[in-house]
Amino acid sequence: MEIIHTPSTLDTAATSEQPRPQTESRRDAMPIDLSTYPTEGLFDEMLVRPNRARGYSKHLVKHLRRMNEAELSERQDAADLAIKEMGVTFTVYTEAGAIDRNWPFDIVPRIIPKKEWDVVAKGLKQRVKAINMFIDDLYHEQKIVKDGVFPAEVLADSKNFRPQCVGVNPPLGIWAHICGSDLVRDKDGTLYVLEDNLRVPSGVSYMLENREVTKRVFPELFEDYAPLPVDDYASQLFDTLAALSTRKVKHPEIVVLTPCIYNSAYFEHAYLAQQMGCELVEGRDLLVDEDGIVHMRTVNGPKRVDVIYRRIDDEYMDPEAFHPESMLGVPGLMRAWKEGNVALANAPGAGVADDKVVYAFVPEIIEYYLGQKPIIPNVPTYRCMYKEEREYVLANLDKLVVKPANESGGYGMLMGPMSTEKERKTFARLIRRNPRNYIAQPTLALSTVPTVIDDHLEPRHVDLRPFILSGSKTQVTMGGLTRVALRKGSLIVNSSQGGGSHETWIVEA
Repeated sequence: MEIIHTPSTLDTAATSEQPRPQTESRRDAMPIDLSTYPTEGLFDEMLVRPNRARGYSKHLVKHLRRMNEAELSERQDAADLAIKEMGVTFTVYTEAGAIDRNWPFDIVPRIIPKKEWDVVAKGLKQRVKAINMFIDDLYHEQKIVKDGVFPAEVLADSKNFRPQCVGVNPPLGIWAHICGSDLVRDKDGTLYVLEDNLRVPSGVSYMLENREVTKRVFPELFEDYAPLPVDDYASQLFDTLAALSTRKVKHPEIVVLTPCIYNSAYFEHAYLAQQMGCELVEGRDLLVDEDGIVHMRTVNGPKRVDVIYRRIDDEYMDPEAFHPESMLGVPGLMRAWKEGNVALANAPGAGVADDKVVYAFVPEIIEYYLGQKPIIPNVPTYRCMYKEEREYVLANLDKLVVKPANESGGYGMLMGPMSTEKERKTFARLIRRNPRNYIAQPTLALSTVPTVIDDHLEPRHVDLRPFILSGSKTQVTMGGLTRVALRKGSLIVNSSQGGGSHETWIVEA
């Protein structure tokens, strides 16, 4: 039986340790006012217009209206305290070093009707299937290149194409077993895929913990809604990984390989290992014998490993195959994988499709391999490698978002409307110097979600990262990690740059 801690229980515990200052009594506090909530020119996920809820959000809006500002602030404080007590953290790398911070979470859930989500899930499955076929083709016959659908020069200049993987046949023919595709909604309500994360996608643990925190601080909302569960993700992930084992045993040995405790996503590595009942290991905990068998060091001697869920980038996972100076990986791991003695998820080399220029060709990739039109479109994208598109980008830098091919976390971008003339001149030089390395997209007015700012609600821009598991079957999480730009007017949702998160609820409506 699940125990749900009520806010009063949580507040009592908090008061005994760390009283929160209150500037006004609950009796004097103002009721939550949504009549002036701005929606003009935006698609808000909860409100059609001020004080007018979308049909699937009416219970949430009704509940918020019954609260006052002090109550809203108290609930947010309770959530912040729960995050701290649960040890949910992330690491931000700065010039001063690595700073460990509590996970920023907003208590107002984002709601998506299941009817819409069914279409999204179908589109994500279509996309990941085509991408896996694309990756497999690149490491074998490269038919898509020979047929002139995908440019040879893009592949030739790919930073994430691994010659060491040519000719390898991973279990089930799948390279990207765990994918996190970022979705955004424009001001007209259209949903787009913004990018695909195929190397070591992160964030799913925060999706799971967000649900637990919401149960603590807003338990009464679950009386009006029955959001579809996400807590089966760990078992789905385990089954996906177990299906990759080339050694047909009843209980394959699965481990989670982390770089170290100082990695920004270490909380997630430890969390998923614990949830799956698997060992969390570092490179030094594993060894490959002369027969190409991977073993884990234990107090009872070496134990064979069948599947490794790796959270280490390709170039650091095996000093024999990649960087000889790497101390994070396992010597001989690539050899063991090639010989079929261990499965790796995601497979080395999957990052060849985790490239923003490759992203621009995904609609063509879907049509080439599946003979279908994409169910979820890409954001309109200009490829600077083509002269006509490049000239348009250079003439409109003040209106576009320019992205380098292989950066992540919101780094290395030009946000045209917010940029200076000096920044635009710098990017113009970069684009002319290496046009293959850049794409550009229109600046979308991302959809918004009401977000707690001090003691009231304001709209903040969001995206959504669902997670897709590909093994013996393909599964999409019921929702995903909604990331929010906490700074007013900002479109950058990454936690490393001041972003936070909301709960995502998929509901029958």
